[in-house]
Amino acid sequence: MKKTQQLRSADAGKAKVQRPNSRTIQRADDAPLSIDATAVPQQLPATGKEPGKTSAATDMAQECVAYPRDFMERSILFFDTLRQRANNMLEHERAGLPPLLDFKYETLLDARRFKVPVNYALLRITEIGGDCSSDCVDMEKVPVIVFDPRAGHGPGIGGFKRDSEVGMAMREGHPVYFVMFFPEPEPGQTLADVLHALRRFVEEVARRHPGKPPVLYGNCQAGWAITLLSADCQGIVGPAVLNGSPLSYWAGESGVNPMRVSGGLLGGAWLAHLLADLGNGRFDGAWLAQNFENLKPEKAIWEKYSQLFSNIDSERERFLEFERWWNGFYFLSREEILAIVENLFIGNKLEQGQFPICDCCNADLRRIKNPLIIFASYGDNITPPQQALGWIPVVYRDTDDLKQAGQRIVYLTNPHVGHLGIFVSARVARLEHRAILESLQDIEALPPGLYEMKVDNPTGDPGCHKPSYQVSFESRKVEDLKDDYPRAAFERVRQVSDFNETLYRTFISPYVQQFATPWAAEIFKWLHPMRTSRYLFSEAFNPWMAGVATLAKAVARNRHPLAHDHPGMVRERASIDEITQAWEAGRKTRDASCEQAFSLLYGYPDRAELHVDQVAPKASQ
Repeated sequence: MKKTQQLRSADAGKAKVQRPNSRTIQRADDAPLSIDATAVPQQLPATGKEPGKTSAATDMAQECVAYPRDFMERSILFFDTLRQRANNMLEHERAGLPPLLDFKYETLLDARRFKVPVNYALLRITEIGGDCSSDCVDMEKVPVIVFDPRAGHGPGIGGFKRDSEVGMAMREGHPVYFVMFFPEPEPGQTLADVLHALRRFVEEVARRHPGKPPVLYGNCQAGWAITLLSADCQGIVGPAVLNGSPLSYWAGESGVNPMRVSGGLLGGAWLAHLLADLGNGRFDGAWLAQNFENLKPEKAIWEKYSQLFSNIDSERERFLEFERWWNGFYFLSREEILAIVENLFIGNKLEQGQFPICDCCNADLRRIKNPLIIFASYGDNITPPQQALGWIPVVYRDTDDLKQAGQRIVYLTNPHVGHLGIFVSARVARLEHRAILESLQDIEALPPGLYEMKVDNPTGDPGCHKPSYQVSFESRKVEDLKDDYPRAAFERVRQVSDFNETLYRTFISPYVQQFATPWAAEIFKWLHPMRTSRYLFSEAFNPWMAGVATLAKAVARNRHPLAHDHPGMVRERASIDEITQAWEAGRKTRDASCEQAFSLLYGYPDRAELHVDQVAPKASQ
C-alpha cells in the first residue's frame, strides 16, 4: 500500500510537469497543493457544481482565510514588540540611562567633578567595528567633537549606529570625541555653567591635537550651544557644523511651523517654571518629547505604529533600536529650562546679541570668526530653514557687511528629510555628512561670504565616493535670506511672558515648591503619559503580556507573511493612508486655529484675514 501511494505521488508529480492544464493552489497553511485538472472526472460531482467553479470557490475561501490569519499573527507580534519596547525602557532606566553609542569609548573628563559641577562628560571613541582607533585614525587629520542634543532625550543619537555622524568621522580617519550628559542635572546648574564646561572640553581636545583646531559637530540644541561658545567673549577657532539648529526662533512659515506661536498661546515661560517646580527643581524631558510628537501626530502617533503593524517582520528591530533612544527621558534644571525658554524660544535674544553668558558677557553672533556650516531641511517642522538661517540677515546688513566681518557661512539643505533624519538617517550620514567632512579644507579656503553647498550625486548611491559625486560652493546673497514676519506680535508675547512669569514666581512658585517633595516628584515622573504609554505594556505591569510573549514565539516559528500585493494587504494600506490623511487634515485645522488665535491675541496682521475654513481644505490636497 505504501509503495502504491509513492507511485501515485510520483505519477502526480510527472503529470504536474507534463500537462499544461495542471495548476497549483495555495492552502491556508501556505503549503503548495498540486491538483491535476485532467485527473478530475469530467462530470458533475455530488454537489452539482462544475470542477472549475469548485476550485475558484476554494481559492476564494482560502483568500478569505489567509488575510485574517496573517492579521492575527501580526497583531500578536505587534503587541509583543510593544512589550519588548517596554522592557527595554525599564532595563535602560535600571542601568542608569547610559549613552546608546554603538562604539567603545573612554571617559576623559567628567564635569561632575569640576569646581562648578555640571552633568556632562567628554568621551574619546576608541573602537569601531572591532578596530581600535589607532588602526583607523589618521592623526594628521583634525579631530571631530560630536555634541548631542540635550532636548529631552539622552545622548547617543549622533552615534547609535555605524552609519552615523560618529561612524562617518571615524571612517574618514578623524580622531572622534563625543560629549555626553547624565540623566540628572547637578543641583542649581545654569546654562552658563554648562557652557564653561563645554569650553573646557574643547580646550582639552585642542591640547591633545596641537595646531589642529577641532571641528565641532552640533545637533539641534547642541548646535546653538556651540554657537554660544563661538559668540561669547573668548570665541573658538575650529569650524562648527550646525545640524537642524534653531538660532532665529521667531522665524518660520505661517501655518507650517506652529511651534513658534505656542509660547504665546500658553502665556509664556511660567508653565515651564511650574513643571520644573512640580519636578522638585527639575524639568522632565518627557514634556519636550511629547511636544515633538504633537507637532505631527499623524506621523508620531498613528503612522509610526501602523507602519510597524503592516511591516512587523522587517520593521521590528529598527523600531526597537530607535525607541530605545527615544524613550530615554532626561532632566534639565529649573534654571536651565527658564534661561532657554525666556532667552531663546520666547525672547529670541540670541540673534539680537542680548543672550547673557555671564554677568560680564553677552553672546554676539558678529563675534563668531570660525567658519559655520549650517545643515537644514525643508522637511524639518521643528527647525525649518528659516530658523536655521534667518539670523544671518539680522546680524549682517548685507553680503558686503558679512564679507567685511571676515566670516564664511556655508549652508546645505535637504528637500525632504525630517528633523531627526538629519542626525540618524543612514543615507544622510553616508552622503551629506561625509561630504561635509571631506570638504572642510575647501570651506576654510573660501574667501569671506555666504555660500550654498551643493552635492551632485547622479548615481543616487549615498555610499559612493568621489569623483562619483561632486561638491560645489555657490555664492549667495544675505539679502535673499530675509524672512518677513511680524516682530511686533512676538515682542508682545515676550512682554506677556515676562509679566506672567513675574506673577508666578512671586505669588505661586513658593507654595508649589513647598508641596513638591522628592516623593511627589517621582510620582509625577512615572505618571507622565510618555512613560505610562510605554511601560504598561511590560509583563512587569500587565501579567497577561507574558501570554502574548508565549504566543509570539509560536507565531514566529511558523510565520509565513502574505505577499505585498495580496488584495487584503493592498486594502489595508489604502485604509491606513485614508486614516493618515484624516489625521493630517485634523492637524492642519488645529494649526490654523492656533495661528488665528495668535493673530487675535497679539495682533498678527498678515494672518488676521486667515480663517480655519480657508486652510482646512488644503489638508486633503
